[in-house]
Amino acid sequence: MPCFDMVVVGSGGGPDETNLSAYLIKPFHANWGDGIVALEAGSGMGALTQILKHTPDLFTSRLQDCNSAPGYSASAIYSFIRCFLITHAHLDHVNSLIISAGSLGGSRKRIFATEQTLHDLETVFADRIWPNLASWKEDDDSFRYLYTSLLTDDQYRNVATDISVRTMPISHGHNDTSGVYDSAAFFVRHDPSTREFLFFGDVSPDTLSPKPRTVNVWRAAAAKIPLTLSTIFIECSWPSGRADDLLYGHLSPIHLADELTVLATEVAMARKFVVKDLRNESGPTRKKSKSNPLSPESLYGALDGVRVFVIHCKDGHEVTYDRSINHIIADQVRALVAAKRLGADILAADQGMRIGASMILMHSI
Repeated sequence: MPCFDMVVVGSGGGPDETNLSAYLIKPFHANWGDGIVALEAGSGMGALTQILKHTPDLFTSRLQDCNSAPGYSASAIYSFIRCFLITHAHLDHVNSLIISAGSLGGSRKRIFATEQTLHDLETVFADRIWPNLASWKEDDDSFRYLYTSLLTDDQYRNVATDISVRTMPISHGHNDTSGVYDSAAFFVRHDPSTREFLFFGDVSPDTLSPKPRTVNVWRAAAAKIPLTLSTIFIECSWPSGRADDLLYGHLSPIHLADELTVLATEVAMARKFVVKDLRNESGPTRKKSKSNPLSPESLYGALDGVRVFVIHCKDGHEVTYDRSINHIIADQVRALVAAKRLGADILAADQGMRIGASMILMHSI
C-alpha cells in the first residue's frame, strides 16, 4: 500500500519551459486540501492548468467518490502548498516558485533547502531580477515565503504533517568561480509508517566528479531497500552516446546504470553484514573506502522490488525520435540494468502522472 500521493507537474529538464522539474506530494490517506509539499518548482500553475484540462479529476481524493468530488483548479491546488523542497537553485527547478511568488493563495509558505541554495535564491529575490518576496524572519508575514535551512546530516527534519526529510549533498558539475556545484538528494519519509522514497536533484556521475558524493547516498539507502525504501527518482538528462565532456553535471544511461550498480553493491554488502550479525560472526569493520569485493553474479536481483523513475530528461536533441525523450532514455537505462541483472524496474516519469510511493496509480495524460 503506498504511503504518498504524487502528481508530476513537470518531469523534464529543458529546454521546454512548460515541462520542468515539479512534483506535488501528500500522505496517501490525506486530502490535497490538508496540505501539499511541492518538491522542486520548475513548472507551476500554467503547466498544471493544461494538465487539468485533460484530467480534471486528477486531484480527487482516493477516499472520495470520483464521480461526486469536485475537481480542483490549478490555483486552488497551489494555495494548498505548505512548503517547497528545493534541491538547488537552477532556474529549471525554481522558475515557478519565483514567477508565482506574489500570486500564490493560502498561507505563507516555507522554502526548505540548504543554506547555500537559499542564499542563491536571495540573489533573485533582491528587488532587481524579481521583487523581494521572501524573508528569514518567522514573524514577517508580509513576505510570502519563509526561508528555512536544511542541514546535510543524518537527521530527519519535519516539513509537513506526517512528512520528514533527510538531506544529503551531491555534486552537480562545477564552475570556474566556486568549484563543485552543490545539489541535494532527499529521503522523504512518511512518519507514521517510516516508509520513504529517495529523490535526487541534478547529479554528476561519481566516476567523473572531482567530489564524488552519490555513493554516500547509496550507502544511506542500502539497508532500507526494499522494505522501507522501494522508490527512487533520479535524473538521466541525456540519451546514450553523449560524450562525457558534454554532460554538464548530469547523468546519461551508462552512468545511471553504473550508479545503480554501486547501489546494488551497497545493498549486497549491507545484507552480507546483516547475515553476519544474525550468525553472531565477527568480522573486520567495513571501511567506506573499501573497493567492491563482490562478483557481478552476487549482485543479481539485489534491487528486486525497487522502482526507479527516470526524470529530468532533456528534449531538443539533434536526433529525431518517434517517442518522447524520457521513454527513449528509460528504455536505454532499462536495457543496461537488465544486462547487469540488478532487478530494478526502470520507469519514465511523465508529466501529468499520479504516482504512489511504490506503484503507479494513474498514468500520464
